[in-house]
Amino acid sequence: MVQRRFLLSAVLFAASVAPVLAFAQTEPYPSRPVRIVIPFAPGGASDFIGRILQPKLSEELGQQVVVDNRPGASGGIGVETAATATPDGYTLLLGNVSSMGIGPNLFATIRKRASDLVPITLVVDVPGALGIHGGLPANNLKEFIAYARANEGKLSYGSAGYASAQRMAFEFFMSKAGIKLLHVPYRGGAGASTIATISGEVAATMVTTASLVPHAKTGKIKILAVVAKKRIPALPDTPTMIESGFPELDLGSWQGIYVPRGTPKAIINKLYKVTVKVVHDPWTGQQYSKVSAQQITSDSLAEFAKFMREQVAFWGKVTKDLGIKVE
Repeated sequence: MVQRRFLLSAVLFAASVAPVLAFAQTEPYPSRPVRIVIPFAPGGASDFIGRILQPKLSEELGQQVVVDNRPGASGGIGVETAATATPDGYTLLLGNVSSMGIGPNLFATIRKRASDLVPITLVVDVPGALGIHGGLPANNLKEFIAYARANEGKLSYGSAGYASAQRMAFEFFMSKAGIKLLHVPYRGGAGASTIATISGEVAATMVTTASLVPHAKTGKIKILAVVAKKRIPALPDTPTMIESGFPELDLGSWQGIYVPRGTPKAIINKLYKVTVKVVHDPWTGQQYSKVSAQQITSDSLAEFAKFMREQVAFWGKVTKDLGIKVE
């Protein structure tokens, strides 16, 4: 009798939850707000780009997109937040070269969690540039390299931190140019090292063009080369690093969208199509242009996945060859 009652109860329970499960399986995506995790503090380049994408993503998805800044541990906290979220399409990560390209080579936490994320598409390339103190007797990259060699041990450069993209790019540049400047890390991102360069506290820095251009106009900083595939409208007379003999430095601070591994394929495909549309929207382009950012997307999910493997491998070799260790 007890067994019969148990079986009857089980049948009735299954019957009661079946409609709920069916609804959950057919529920359109998205049906509630979507969160985009930014692994850096408000006010930086990643936050700026995230908030440009936010309204258009909301418009295309038909749901509010909420920015969730999770700074700390060189992007590790944000990466872990996104990687451990429920894989249902309601949590996205806006990762960049520091957190997803360099980070896996320097931090165990990021290395572990990065593999738990699926790359969707690139969304922007924010060109960087090498800027020097306005009073230095160098007007192009060749002259600066000669000056640095003649003053070995006397010059320094600033960056946003030990594991920052700015530091890695500058260290790579020095290794290829055959020069050595002392590294001075600053809290506060690109702005802090830019100010230090203006004051002469450091001789140079390699940060986003948006941080340098206003000061170049006043002569406080000289911009010697742009880290981009081609010259940018804001600096039409400034050569790229490629033109200056450093072909590996062809991308600035790229950023892309990721979701937790296990997210349904249909949702991943939808996010890819929506994000590509948003990035290439004319309004997005207008906003990007304010910081000389470039509208770029990946031709496919597979292409971005390949790009990520190449980036992690490239920066892994750079950190290894230069003996850079943080963890």
